[in-house]
Formats: sequence, structure tokens, C-alpha cells
Amino acid sequence: MSLLACADLVAAGDPERFAATMAAPVATRAVLWPLYAANLEIARAPWASAEPVVAEMRLQWWINTIGELARGEVRPGHPVTEALAPMLAADPGLADLLTGIAEARRWDCWRDPFDDAGQFDAYLDGTSGNLMWAAARALGAPAGAEPAIRDFAWGAGLAAYLRAVPELEARGRFPVVDGRPEALRALAAEGRARIRRARAAALPRSVRPALWTGAGAARLLALAEREPGRIADGTLQLSAFAHKWALLSRAITGTV
Repeated sequence: MSLLACADLVAAGDPERFAATMAAPVATRAVLWPLYAANLEIARAPWASAEPVVAEMRLQWWINTIGELARGEVRPGHPVTEALAPMLAADPGLADLLTGIAEARRWDCWRDPFDDAGQFDAYLDGTSGNLMWAAARALGAPAGAEPAIRDFAWGAGLAAYLRAVPELEARGRFPVVDGRPEALRALAAEGRARIRRARAAALPRSVRPALWTGAGAARLLALAEREPGRIADGTLQLSAFAHKWALLSRAITGTV
């Protein structure tokens, strides 16, 4: 029941990850649902209160709870913690990655801009990178695959982040370090380069569905590179057909 509840949470709150997971084999979905549901709950925590300290307390609850689950303690009554418990007890390293996501999300609680490009890079790696590596690790990825998967996750996370820029600005945040068109073009180009580098790596077929959440990322970044004005005006989007085809082609070919 907790696994189905996780799937329902992802379907309602993160439809793109839901679609990517539904394109994966059934056994793979059972591994991904708890991780994606936990990520959704963690991502929502900073926005649950306008008071930064209260928002950080919500994140801290997840940090504490994830640590308890990794130590074999039980948190009944919450479908996400119930589904996560056996996974974290079996592999406490997953707990470190989920905790890393929550720590990176502390930036979302406040209205301070990123100090520099390095801090922005760390945010993308701490959020998208930790989640994608956790998913790949749970699917049996070898340690040597981590750099390639984090590269892909950085590019995919950047594409999703750039789409969120108008909403972040509406909420009083300062989403990018440098908003000049040439800087945004360079950022998108870096994301595409990282995705290309990741695709050149020999990743096990069983691990590849963990990367399908970024199926359309390279095309989005190419669009951002050509027309950076789309980032601010909220039109950095693929058509519904293009997004579905990106997933379908990967499900058929088993590629990333």
C-alpha cells in the first residue's frame, strides 16, 4: 500500500518523473517510487511556510527521519517513510544522498542569491545529482558510473531549473548568478556538454531508466541556448508530443 501511495504522490506532484517511471520496467518502478516521492516531499518542505526558520525545521524533520530509517528505526503512518525504510536499512548510503538533497534545499528557504557559480553548481549537484545517483545506485549502478550520472543529472537539473525561473522570481528569489543572455547561453551549453559526456559513458542497461527523467533535457537546453529570452518569459517548453516521444524512444531502445 505504501508503494502505491508513493506512486500516487509522484503522479499528482511530479508528473514528468511519473511519466518517466511508468516508461520503465515494472520492477524498476518499485525501486524508484519511494525515492521520487521522498524527493517531492523534501522539495516541497521549504515552500510550506513563508518563515525561513519554520521551513528549515521541516527540512530538518526529513533529515532526522532519514537518519533514523537508515539506522533501522521505523516511522509508521507515513507512506513515504514506510516505503523508504527497507531501502535505507539495506543501503544506508542512500540515506546520505537523500539527506544531501535536503541540505541543498536549505537555499530554497531563504531569499539570498547564490554567491557565485560554484554555489549554483553545488545546488544542482546536491539536488538533481544526488537524486539521480541515488536512483541509479538503487538500480545497481557501479561506483564508477557516478561521475557520468552526476554529469547527466546536472544537465537535466539545469533544464528543469531554467523552466522554473519565472516562478522562482515571482516568489522573490534570485534564481541565476548572471541573467545576461550570453551568460545563460553559456550555462545551457555547459549543460548540453555534460549530457553528451554522460551519454558517451557505458552505463548498464538496467540503470538507464534512472536517467529518463531528463529525456528531453538536451533539447530544452538547446532551445535555451538559441533563445535565452524564453527562460524569463516562461516559454522554455517542449511540446507534449516531443516530450512523449523522448520517453517512448528511450523505453523502446533502452538508451539515455
